[in-house]
Amino acid sequence: MPLLTVELFPGRTPEKKRELIQALTDTYLQVCGGKAQAVTILLKEVDPADWGVGGRSYAEIIAEAKAQG
Repeated sequence: MPLLTVELFPGRTPEKKRELIQALTDTYLQVCGGKAQAVTILLKEVDPADWGVGGRSYAEIIAEAKAQG
């Protein structure tokens, strides 16, 4: 039973999450085969303050980008 985990920032609507889950399931089945009932998708929302790159949190990066316009 495959488990696909996607970590993303919060903010997607329930409809967008459903679309993503369906698209990931469909793509997995196209590439690997199997049955949809066996594919598990886990969406993990991560606060931008808890996600960092290059020594900075994404909260900082996003705030800086907004300030710059």
